[in-house]
Amino acid sequence: MKHLLRSLCAWGAMLAVTTGAPAADTEPERFDVSAQNLLVVLRESPGANKQDEALEPFGKIKAKLSDGREIEFEASWFQYLGDMHLRLVFDGERRVQSASPEDLEKLRLSPEQALARAVDNLRRRYGQPVAAPWSGGLMQVQGNSPELDSSYFLDRAFWLDQLRHSPAGLVAAVPGRGGLVFAKADDSAAIASLRFSAAALFVSNDRTRISSGLYLFKDGRWSVFQPPQPVID
Repeated sequence: MKHLLRSLCAWGAMLAVTTGAPAADTEPERFDVSAQNLLVVLRESPGANKQDEALEPFGKIKAKLSDGREIEFEASWFQYLGDMHLRLVFDGERRVQSASPEDLEKLRLSPEQALARAVDNLRRRYGQPVAAPWSGGLMQVQGNSPELDSSYFLDRAFWLDQLRHSPAGLVAAVPGRGGLVFAKADDSAAIASLRFSAAALFVSNDRTRISSGLYLFKDGRWSVFQPPQPVID
């Protein structure tokens, strides 16, 4: 299905990576770099434990190319919360491409405005998130592209709507790209189930994991509920 197989490339086609595409397909993919094509993805920041949601620029990023050369570049990546950072990207058929700071300048968008646009685009293109019963009293958040389900953590309108049914707050886990689960903050049994399930999902796949922490949504904002846990090999 279109858009379901994707991976992140850094700024520029030379860092693009495909998933599910034939090995012989080496033609560079062209990206629509308009505001209507912005998306946002969450990724892990190992060892971090940021305490607020303010977008903090990631800074210079180093990468090694397939020929062994190392390059340094800037992308619209921001430290976000706990051990998570977010990346503003342009959507493609097989890949996504990171937006650069210059891209946002051309679009006349601040990082916060670009994030809001990216979430709107996510809902428009991949459907509004749905909360479905999972196990142990937990709810799972799903859209129409499993690999982007974690991005709905950034959909504040969705969480505000869920909060109407749980005034005490909501506790969520984002263990992997296709995993976003939550429980009512005043349901101790469900929180215990969330701790166990999130930890198991986080350690089960180091390639697609995102966060080992738990997060509380209350009063319209996210905070760290349980600090990210070190991975024990």
